[in-house]
Amino acid sequence: MSGPSISDRIGRLPRSGIRGIMELALELEDVVRLEIGDPDFATPAHIVDAAAEAARAGFTHYSPGVGLRSLRELIAEKVQGRNGLVCTPDEVAVTTGACGGLFSTFLALLDPGDEVLVPDPGWTTVVPMALAAGVTPVPYRLDRTADFALDPGTVEDRIGPRTRAILVNSPSNPTGAVATRAALEGVLELAGRHGLWVVSDECYEDIVFEGEHTSPAALGDRERVVSVFSFSKSYAMTGWRVGYVVAPPEVVRAIVKAQEPVVSSASTVSQKAAEGALLGPRDPIDAMCAAYRRRRDLALSLLDEEGVGYARPRGAFYVMVDVARAAEPSEAFALRLLRERHVAVVPGSAFGDGAEGMVRVSLAASEEAIRSGLERLATELERASGGERAAARS
Repeated sequence: MSGPSISDRIGRLPRSGIRGIMELALELEDVVRLEIGDPDFATPAHIVDAAAEAARAGFTHYSPGVGLRSLRELIAEKVQGRNGLVCTPDEVAVTTGACGGLFSTFLALLDPGDEVLVPDPGWTTVVPMALAAGVTPVPYRLDRTADFALDPGTVEDRIGPRTRAILVNSPSNPTGAVATRAALEGVLELAGRHGLWVVSDECYEDIVFEGEHTSPAALGDRERVVSVFSFSKSYAMTGWRVGYVVAPPEVVRAIVKAQEPVVSSASTVSQKAAEGALLGPRDPIDAMCAAYRRRRDLALSLLDEEGVGYARPRGAFYVMVDVARAAEPSEAFALRLLRERHVAVVPGSAFGDGAEGMVRVSLAASEEAIRSGLERLATELERASGGERAAARS
């Protein structure tokens, strides 16, 4: 008699292409790590101090499922001042990072068999997240000829009878694209016309180099917009696992109901750390963003010198690099780059068909690592495409 098996639902979920490369990189020595989107900065000291003080004061027990009232009040003030959303604490749910916020939002808004439109290229976790919730992810292409800009017309072309929501992500992981106000207004207009939800992933809201970040919910029609935020990237708090969702009160209640059987509530100590982040100085955050800008500029300068194409990132901390002239799938190129040149990057195929022929380079690394990694990438690309420079440099 055969033993019990795991569920088909989980068995069919695709693995993250980022995690796959990361695990292979950990098996090798002296790898230049340009694959993971984890800030290489320590969490600012005032945030750590706030958590330590809270722990000593006894904030080590369950919090309400919706999150601490004190944190939700601070978040309401933050989104009003920085995102332009008039908000009350009852319109805020604290979650286990943006991951928990997005997954709980899918569970709260969508039924099995419903469809959600997702960006292509888009963050690797969204597709398995939707599938795990019993929802069908339907990709819409970002405009590769315009550095992966958001095009409302392309989004509308993918709307079908089962579509219930549109996910937008700006600044974008993996492309670094920053959606314009006009593009987001266009998405809101068509969502209103078709009776759809708009789910806005704003995880990289503070990391913008060109243009400005716009929250769709600040543009009107807030009753159909769910905004998902995180402390992870702006404050170098990935390991603290705390984020939040801003939505109409009835949606907040549904999100809390959805997350209770999975995580009960976000970590209480992490929530107090998040309070420290919102109450503390902006100087460390500004310094990190300035460093990402320098790294972005360094990376683009190096790629220009090497004659390697890319999509210009206007935010986040990634660069999508064109490796199509290697004349092989991006996954094969990324694996060979890792094994032969000891540089870890993520194949574009991990983010959707729209990024095939590219690899994602993370700028959450030192300038030395970025320089070394991109020089090795250029050498391997030249070799793969039959160039002469690689032979001279090998």
